[in-house]
Amino acid sequence: MGNRDIISARDYHERTKHSPVSIRSGPHYLDWDNQPHPFKVYENLDSLPLEEHLVSSDMPALRALSAPAPEGEREITRQELGELLFLCAGVTRRRRYFGGEMLFRAAACTGALYHIDIYVVTGALADLDAGVYHFAPDRFALTPLRTGDHRGALVEAGGSEDALVHAPAILVLASTFWRNSWKYRDRAYRHCFWDGGTILANGLAAAAARGIPARTVMGFADAPVNHLLGLDADKEAALCLVPLGRSAAGEAPGGRELPPLDLATRPLSAREVDYPPIREMHAASSLEDGVEARRWREGDPEEAGSSATAATADSVAAVRELPLEVEAASLPAGSLEQVIVRRGSPRRFSHEAITFAQLSNALHYATRGVALDVDPGGLRPLNQLYLIVNNVDGAAPGAYVLDSGRGRLQLLKEGDFRKEAGFLGLGQEIPADASVNVYFMADLDPVLRRYGNRGYRLAQMEASITAGRLYLAAYAQGFGASGLTFFDDDVTDFFSPHAAGKSVMFLIALGRRLKK
Repeated sequence: MGNRDIISARDYHERTKHSPVSIRSGPHYLDWDNQPHPFKVYENLDSLPLEEHLVSSDMPALRALSAPAPEGEREITRQELGELLFLCAGVTRRRRYFGGEMLFRAAACTGALYHIDIYVVTGALADLDAGVYHFAPDRFALTPLRTGDHRGALVEAGGSEDALVHAPAILVLASTFWRNSWKYRDRAYRHCFWDGGTILANGLAAAAARGIPARTVMGFADAPVNHLLGLDADKEAALCLVPLGRSAAGEAPGGRELPPLDLATRPLSAREVDYPPIREMHAASSLEDGVEARRWREGDPEEAGSSATAATADSVAAVRELPLEVEAASLPAGSLEQVIVRRGSPRRFSHEAITFAQLSNALHYATRGVALDVDPGGLRPLNQLYLIVNNVDGAAPGAYVLDSGRGRLQLLKEGDFRKEAGFLGLGQEIPADASVNVYFMADLDPVLRRYGNRGYRLAQMEASITAGRLYLAAYAQGFGASGLTFFDDDVTDFFSPHAAGKSVMFLIALGRRLKK
């Protein structure tokens, strides 16, 4: 079964949908005594501590979200690498509770289960030896896994993608499935990209604020990357590559045969439960070698067909439109670093309004394009944003769709839909109480025709990076955000006929925190 057998992605998406029936008929309890440890710990390896000093950038937080990737040569230092790792996945606060301590991270994660690990593959930097490292957030340190320069293995796996070829350092994001499936079972594969994307939103913005070229590479041969990092492909998997900087020293050395890593790690819990659909979906969307990765990246426009976004854009042309109100002069001046450190998903929202200008800023700066290694052409963006506005000063309550190209919201239906928003968000209070709920929806048919099963990864990642930017845009402007799960088909039905045939990739609620 290969990447082009796109029935696999469709099957996985259908079987992991939430509905009122599936929630009632599939009871699941959390075995707290068997909860996985939230960190990957190598038992017998020493670590290199990173410098804990965090330098604030001059670029305001909102501008960093959509700043274009810098061009030209740019090396990276160990200090900068440490800053980026902290802003992606570092521990920003600690909270003690009866029986233990909770370590909160720089980016939001489903269930606060923190299943995404970051690896660093680097050439020789001025103050760091070439090697393969694992980032240990709890100790803010790098654990060496291999010595020497192994960037060539990633360049080869990535089909010689240009940013990989010239990057002095490359991050690899990987998920340990059980750390999330303990709570979310089969649906945890979606969360690989949800949580990887929010991490990337932080990292890409932090790199842009420092003038460091960075992009997200989704096209690579999976097995050699997993082999380089010593990942057990049945339990964990690489999700994306993130080249950082552009070296003046030329191309990375070529890949070479490597012995397998046999490194002992601390058991996550007393007992692990296997969820085959996760493994099957990842295998079905895997690429065999760099040649296939290069062909996948180039795609075939004729296989995609017409974009549903383009086809439906005119269907609401006659309804009321609201141009986004983006005022650069009034943007908050706080740094990205300050925003990330103080970010934290609220447990409750008040019914207090945000302004239409604040919503406009968030939407504008979050949707300026995601730096991916593919150019889907007419399919870009892969996701369209639908909104339920509950309480936004300057916008009538109702259902809207964002026309990001024209910078305006189009009203689909006016009315008070708080009750519906709560239902669509699995009957939770947060979406009912929020000022606005934003749903990321993709027409998967043309995406899968063009990119195969791996197009599912691509659509999920694009949505989650954009949603991660919405997190940051909200906190930069003094309000909050919370990612949520949803009843899949009911969301599509609510926004139809405009959203007919589309699938929900992500839901984020925006609003003001309820003060205790």
